[in-house]
Amino acid sequence: MATEHPSITHFREEHARRGGTGDVVILPDSVHTAALAAEALGCEVGAIANSLLFEADGNPVLVLTSGAHRVDTGKVAATVGVPRLRRASAELVRAATGQVIGGVSPIGHPTPVPTYLDRWLQQHPVVWAAAGHPAAVFSTTYDELRALTGATEIDVE
Repeated sequence: MATEHPSITHFREEHARRGGTGDVVILPDSVHTAALAAEALGCEVGAIANSLLFEADGNPVLVLTSGAHRVDTGKVAATVGVPRLRRASAELVRAATGQVIGGVSPIGHPTPVPTYLDRWLQQHPVVWAAAGHPAAVFSTTYDELRALTGATEIDVE
């Protein structure tokens, strides 16, 4: 049996520590978009919670958004009170989360990252988010995701 990737193990430990109840699922390596993940999981693309890391004045900002949405960075910047949001570099993603782009989980970061949650995700009884690795996701509910992360609810479009 193959050994689990350390980032998935770390996620599982943090998820359990925070009282998470969902299941971790390992998807095929070829699943690298919300649409492909939704297809593999048999759910709507809108039920995929993308973890998008942005940079605001050199600081990380995490936005958990529905896979059916594009983040309006101007609107979100104004909402969260920063002058501008830019997509974070791969280096900032790794430094802020300890994870790689495509596998950033909403929890388990080396230090707390301000986190915002797309209200639109509450339309789905089950939400899927990354579990610390590009091939790993976990099931949760909107309310549990908000509780696990301490995220502030926002509109992203």
